[in-house]
Amino acid sequence: MSNVQRSHVEYPMVNIPAGEIALRDDRIEKTWTVQLNSFLLAPVPVTRSLYFSLMQQKPVEANENLQAPVVDVSWEDAILFCNLFSRYSGFQECYSVSDDGERVECNWEANGYRLPTEAEWQYACKAGTSGYRYGELDEIAWYHENAAGMAQEVGKKLPNAWGLYDMLGNVWEWCWDLYDVDVYGSYRIFRGGSWAEEARGCGATCRRRSHPTFRIDDLGFRLARSL
Repeated sequence: MSNVQRSHVEYPMVNIPAGEIALRDDRIEKTWTVQLNSFLLAPVPVTRSLYFSLMQQKPVEANENLQAPVVDVSWEDAILFCNLFSRYSGFQECYSVSDDGERVECNWEANGYRLPTEAEWQYACKAGTSGYRYGELDEIAWYHENAAGMAQEVGKKLPNAWGLYDMLGNVWEWCWDLYDVDVYGSYRIFRGGSWAEEARGCGATCRRRSHPTFRIDDLGFRLARSL
C-alpha cells in the first residue's frame, strides 16, 4: 500500500449493536457496568499481510503465513497503524499523539480506525452469551493444546454469534484502556488469550496488561470504528 490517501477503502467490519456489559477486576474485587453505543469491529485480527503492506515492512521469515495475525506489535505500534490505515482509507484519524509520544488522545467522534475499548471488546466477544466462552474451546480457539506452538491463519475456527472469529485464542488483542494508573502508570489492557495459553487463559473476562511499548510473539490487535 502507498501513503496516498484513498477514498473509503472497503475493509470488512461487523456492526455491533448497542448494549451494556459488566466488567470486573478480580485483583481489587471491583465490578462496574458500561453502556455502549453501536460500533464496528473487524471480524478477524489484523493480519501480517495487511500490517506489513501498510507499514511497508517485509516478513521476518520467508515462509511466514501472511494470513495469520500480526504479532510482536506494541500498543504504540497499533495506534500508529490505526492512524495510517485511516489516512489511507480516507477516514479521519482517531488518535492525536504528543510530540514526545507520552500522551495519546482519542477522538471518539472520528470515523477512522481505532482499538476497541475493553468494554467493547468483552461485549463483542460474549455476543449475548453469559459464560466464560461463547463455545467449546477447541472449536472456537487456537490455544496451547491445538495451535502447534504458533499463531494460526485467521478465521479457521468457528465464529461467535455475531460473526467474529478468533476473539479467544490465537493472539491476545490490545485494547485502548489504561489498566490502573495509580498502580501501573501507562500500562494498557489486552484481552482474549493466545496460541501459547492454557485453556484457563482463553476466556471473555480474562484480563492482562503491559507497558505500551511491550511486544511479544502472541500479542496483536483488532480494528474498531465508531458509528
